[in-house]
Order: sequence, then structure tokens, then C-alpha cells
Amino acid sequence: MRIVRFCSAVLLSGFAFAAQATMVHRPVEWTQSGTRFHSVLVYDDASSAKRPGLVMVPNWYGVNDAAVKKAEMIAGKDYVILLTDMYGADVRPQQGNAEQAQAAVKPLYANRDLMRQRINEALAQLKAQAKSAPIDTAKLAAIGFCFGGAAVLDLARSGADIAAVASFHGDLSTDDPSQAKHIKARVLAMNGADDRGTMPDADKFMDEMRQSPADWQFVVLGHAVHCFTEVGENSPGCKYDAKAAARSYGLMRAWLREAFLGRD
Repeated sequence: MRIVRFCSAVLLSGFAFAAQATMVHRPVEWTQSGTRFHSVLVYDDASSAKRPGLVMVPNWYGVNDAAVKKAEMIAGKDYVILLTDMYGADVRPQQGNAEQAQAAVKPLYANRDLMRQRINEALAQLKAQAKSAPIDTAKLAAIGFCFGGAAVLDLARSGADIAAVASFHGDLSTDDPSQAKHIKARVLAMNGADDRGTMPDADKFMDEMRQSPADWQFVVLGHAVHCFTEVGENSPGCKYDAKAAARSYGLMRAWLREAFLGRD
């Protein structure tokens, strides 16, 4: 009976500890050039140990419940993630409404300087969170999906002093290929072989990277189309692919791990 009571006590204490460890969703707001932005800091508070910080730019639907869930999955116990609002707090495309999403991204694709200003401000905001979140400011990187891939590649092109960027089925285009000479981060781009939206720019992207000082890698995932990490997408040109998603996440983690080596 004592053994049973002891085991029960241990189990209950374990459950209590698990209950205390939660995934934090902390609002992070700032104003830039008169526009207010509402982003979310996501991390597991089970440990106070410092860990790498990632700026994460979601697909063109922006910061929503699906993006938060994805940030949780990626963050785990390994990263602190700033899920980044690139549009402004008043612009929130409805999930699945491509017309609204296209309207949201259009001003940023039309003005890449504005995109670079906003993504650099997000990086500054991530650094500022180190005062109250377990972020190792020596280990910073950025990841992005679809439109978000374009944003983090532009962060690298701007010369941001970060360890790495990783783009998933991201837009590879640029308004100024010569900016590649400023890249300091290690650049990983992963696109589906059958992605008709992004792959037409693949050769231009590789030529751009060849002219840069960057340590870069361009990975083409066979049979994958656009949106291969986006759970729930299932149209001919935009489809979730569990195998491609798992492979790309593994590549990202290895890329970041290598990039962070020696930055302690």
C-alpha cells in the first residue's frame, strides 16, 4: 500500500510539474512609421535556459491561430520565436481568403525597401525581448514560409547580423540582385520541384547567391508543390506534403545548429 501511495504521489507531482510548463504566447507590439504591429512571442517556459531566437514570418495569411500553432511546433524546447506581423495590426486576411491575402502582400512586394524596413524592425524587437525571455542574443536567425520566405531572404540581403535564414516554399525574387553582396547570414532556401509560382525564379536566385559572400544552399524537394508545410492546404498548386515538410524541418534544424556553432 505504501508503494502504491508513493507511486501515486510521484505521478501527481509529475503531473503538477507538467501543468506548470506551458507554451507562452506573449503579445509584442510596436509602432513603425505610424503603423502599429501586433506580433506574438512563442516559447516553452518549462526551462529558463537561454536558447536561440528566431524571427518567423508566416505565409500570406499572416499572424493567426494556424501560424501560432506552427510556431509552437517549431519552437518546442529549442527556440524562442517571434511570430511576426508584417502588415500592421489592422490588416488580418481571413484564413483561406486568397484575395484578402494578396491585397495584404501587394504593397510589400511593390516596395521591397518597406519590406526590409519592417523585417529589420522585427529583428530588433526580438532582440529586445531578451530582457524578459530566455533568448540567447548570440544565436539569432529567421525563418519564413511562402511570402514569409521572401521577407527573411530580404532580411539577409539587407545585411542583417544574424546567423542564418531558412525559407520554406518562399518567393525567391528580388528587386535588386546586387544587394546579395551584403549577406552575412547562412542562407537556406527549400522549394518544391513542381512549385510553378517560385521555381521560375530558381536560376536567377542561384545566380544571385553565386555573386554573394553567403554560405548558401538551395534544396529542391521532389514532387512537392507550393505550400508543402502548410497543414490543411490541398489544391493542385498549393498542397501540404507531410514527407516534404518533415524533410524541410529537419534540414532547417541542421542548418541552424551548424550556423549557431561557435556563437556561445
